[in-house]
Amino acid sequence: MNDLVVAITGASGSAYAVRLLEVLAAAGRSVHLVVSPAGQQVIGHELGLKIDPAKFSIEQLLPDFDTLEAGNGGRVQFHGYRDFSAGIASGSFHTDGMVICPCSMGTLAAVSQGLSQNLIHRAADVHLKERRKLIVVPRETPLGAIQLSNMKTLADAGAVILPAMPGFYNQPQSIDDLVNFVVARICDQLGVEQDLTKRWGNQSIEL
Repeated sequence: MNDLVVAITGASGSAYAVRLLEVLAAAGRSVHLVVSPAGQQVIGHELGLKIDPAKFSIEQLLPDFDTLEAGNGGRVQFHGYRDFSAGIASGSFHTDGMVICPCSMGTLAAVSQGLSQNLIHRAADVHLKERRKLIVVPRETPLGAIQLSNMKTLADAGAVILPAMPGFYNQPQSIDDLVNFVVARICDQLGVEQDLTKRWGNQSIEL
């Protein structure tokens, strides 16, 4: 298995990103993590967690990381937002895919236009040009013509547009259930085994 890339930007929905990191760690996957400054602000506001880029440790996001990855070989490597010397800035560095979760509309626009102004944009560009899996998880509403056009541009370029739209057919009982629904769909796209939710057809539903 090759490494995975997870980028967190300044859209609402930090819980999706943190839960995704938990699941990937528990699955023993190695992750390259990049967090934008706006992403750091949103994480602090929504989850009360503070990221120190200068002295980052994964425990800042996942206090139980040691337990999650014990025996599985998983690890998380943090990269500075503008560190273009990181391996993930090059197509010669092999990965199994990248997720931008949540993806702000600004990041969506930059990636769709190939601007490469920071490591998140550049890593996304690399995944598109190398024909690797790029999963974009936008969290915004309503969506205007510009945002929809940018999503179509990325979809035409090969990206998977996976909006943070939880389903309700599993009869969720908590916010965690709603978060798990979206994270499960991301993991399916990455080929990471998970049992976060029941699959359609594996349950009886009364109508």
